Amino acid sequence: MYEIHLILMVIGGLLLLSIFLSRFSSRIGIPSLIIFLFIGLLFDASNILPPNLHNFQLVQYLSTFALIIIMFSGGMNTDYKVIKPIAKQGISLATVGVVITAFTIGILIHLIFNFDLMLCLLLSAIISSTDGAAVFSIFGASDIKIKHNLDHILELESATNDPVAYILVSSIMFMLITPTVSTIDFIVIFIKSIILGGIGGYILGRLFAWILKHIRLSVEGLYPPLLFAMAILSFSIVEAIGGNGFLSVFICALIVGNSEIKHKENQLSFFDGLSWLMQILMFLLLGVFTAPNELLPMIVPAIAVSIILTFVARPLAVFVSLLPFRMGFKPKLFLAWSGIKGAVPIVFAFYPLVAGIPEATMIFNIVMIITFISVIIHGTSIKFVAKHLGLLE
Repeated sequence: MYEIHLILMVIGGLLLLSIFLSRFSSRIGIPSLIIFLFIGLLFDASNILPPNLHNFQLVQYLSTFALIIIMFSGGMNTDYKVIKPIAKQGISLATVGVVITAFTIGILIHLIFNFDLMLCLLLSAIISSTDGAAVFSIFGASDIKIKHNLDHILELESATNDPVAYILVSSIMFMLITPTVSTIDFIVIFIKSIILGGIGGYILGRLFAWILKHIRLSVEGLYPPLLFAMAILSFSIVEAIGGNGFLSVFICALIVGNSEIKHKENQLSFFDGLSWLMQILMFLLLGVFTAPNELLPMIVPAIAVSIILTFVARPLAVFVSLLPFRMGFKPKLFLAWSGIKGAVPIVFAFYPLVAGIPEATMIFNIVMIITFISVIIHGTSIKFVAKHLGLLE
């Protein structure tokens, strides 16, 4: 067994290397998440972690914690004034678009590979959402500005679609684990989860915003930890009463981030850095709990799913969900290409492993390859595609 100082040395070194390389990656025009992904792939848990720590239950706890921070940061950084002109388009992509993407991929995989339909839908739900941190990092690091507010539409979609994807993932898993549940019971649980998540997030958001506005702490540095505690409570309280915790987290953060609170800029900076740390953590965990020899048999199906996602499901979702809005063909084509995957599908892919769902390892390996392909291809080509479509300012 390795001593704790050796484990901490490896963790600190990897974090330091990841942060330095993120600066280098922005200079050469590639998303820094690619760097984290490569580091994660090279990291072998069997040589670092003690055997009793190398388990998926630990990863689920870490993943849930990381996703709470990532979603809270996304909500805090969503500005009402910026998103108001494009709110309907972004929300439509984040809801209708996610559902269309999930069911299109799931049905096509089932028809092409003859896999179990529910497992196909579970896989497709896991990869149905775009990744907020990946989108924010690309536009932030490269100073890319897209015409028609398309960059803001992508940012809003990626910030708000994770709760919808989580609802799909948890619902399909619930049906797989309890196949005897009636359709009516399932619908009741589904609706209850959404309603309690929305109401709970709104109430907690108003409460926390009021506290942050009026509370006076003796040490200024205590305000970020206070907000950090509120982020965790916005998830745990709502989950305890049967609501959707991740939906609650985002709504709560959206209200807090658009309220007048003390030391707001410091709070936003704190969560930006923390969200990036969680992204790095998730890609390192991806490498830790991935066996490279198990990826090779999954390359063909993963590439097939990526092709379906890129050229069928995502374009269909974009064009259908944006039908009610006046938008040209080229802007829709750009949005269809820019559905970047990131840490969130990795988080969701751990859930079937913990639940012991059949073929969960296969799903995890496919998600890992799809994430790699998406970050490499879509992440590096956004500026190129925008330029050739005449959408780059």
